[in-house]
Amino acid sequence: MSKEPGFTVKQKTTTSAVVNGQEINLTDFRAYLPVHNYIFMPCREPWPAASIDAVFPPQVLTDATGNPVTKGGKVQKLAASRWLDRNQPAHQMTWAPGMPVLISDRLVVDGGWIECSGVTCLNLYRAPRLRPGDATKAQPWLHHVGKLFPVEPEARHVIVWLAQRVQHPEIKINHALVLGGEEGIGKDTLLEPVKRAIGSWNFHEVSPTQMMGRFNNFLKSTILRINEARDLGEVDRFKFYDHLKVYAAAPPDVLRVDEKHLREHYIFNCVGIIILTNYRTDGIYLSEQDRRHFVAWSELRKTDFADGYFDCLWAWFDDGGAEHVAAYLSELDLSGFNPKRPPPKTEAWWAIVTANHAPEEAELADTIDKLGNPAALIIDDMVSKAPQLDWLYEPKSRRAIPHRMERCGYLRVNNPNSKEKGLWQLGDRRVIVYGRKDLSAVERLRAAWARIGTR
Repeated sequence: MSKEPGFTVKQKTTTSAVVNGQEINLTDFRAYLPVHNYIFMPCREPWPAASIDAVFPPQVLTDATGNPVTKGGKVQKLAASRWLDRNQPAHQMTWAPGMPVLISDRLVVDGGWIECSGVTCLNLYRAPRLRPGDATKAQPWLHHVGKLFPVEPEARHVIVWLAQRVQHPEIKINHALVLGGEEGIGKDTLLEPVKRAIGSWNFHEVSPTQMMGRFNNFLKSTILRINEARDLGEVDRFKFYDHLKVYAAAPPDVLRVDEKHLREHYIFNCVGIIILTNYRTDGIYLSEQDRRHFVAWSELRKTDFADGYFDCLWAWFDDGGAEHVAAYLSELDLSGFNPKRPPPKTEAWWAIVTANHAPEEAELADTIDKLGNPAALIIDDMVSKAPQLDWLYEPKSRRAIPHRMERCGYLRVNNPNSKEKGLWQLGDRRVIVYGRKDLSAVERLRAAWARIGTR
């Protein structure tokens, strides 16, 4: 027995031990062979070999018939950790909702499952344990959702999105939810019963800067909440938007997870992302071509809630309300919801998109409209029509011009006969030609030749 204060271990049988009054069994562990540590299955936490051998006594070595192996008249024994290596091995681990805890004869590679006889893949996913209540009694939560988002299509989409996470955590939703509004109006409160319904261990929370870091074990989530998408510091909004593309939609069907104390491993891309923000025009960046975000915005303020409103709502959650919400979301009809289809573009979505437009882009777009949206054009064409655009000739503006022209519907057309970075010869100087993005590559090239007047 250990004499360390606050920690007692007493052997009960050869495969069990009593730790601080609680019995644990050696069979509750799986040997994760790639790094020689041991996963405690009730909570999926890793143990080192030294801890296993300190708690459990050496195990009797048996032969194929189950009889003890003897040598020189002595029964042969193995350290408990080595016994697990031989009898309860896991050759790989993953996180795969909807799959059994022990997945036999299959391994995960960067493209998905492959067949491999005789191996075991350990599934780190743990199913929720909350017992659903009565779906007809979920009205307080539904009232709160409707209060935050009174536009019925927005509230409906939010509820259906959350219901899909409860019913089918194994199916990826190819867009994130963006829930916006002032601080203190109950956006987190809206998610609390959903967190309990899917299992709190399947609901994680990160900041934008953590999303960009090396360790990404938070991807093992049915719902991943990204809080306060603003003031990103070194991580600007554009980098964050590009980085999130990988996680907001599938493909990729599997993701590689780097987690402290564990070897990097592949998991299935089932994470559902919810972004919370208090800033409509100074928060996240969304492009006009975005198909990965649904934005619901609340116009409420903290003063719109009566005293004690949130205390009563949380008390209801704790008194069985969370179970009622779980039942409602579990039983909601999802037949009209396609998780792979791009979401509707709400008024708030457009507000975020247009807030990221530079004023210079509006000037360019207006000038191009005045030119009649030609098939091809050069900078001179725009400046001759709008002299105030002479800033386009400034060296500091040149790197931004291709990006802004693309936002206005034009792509750079390279001269295939030029050895000087695709420039076109116009009189005694070289210029860049832009062609309309809606044309084919061949049509843009012909338009560029026509604008320059050569072939």
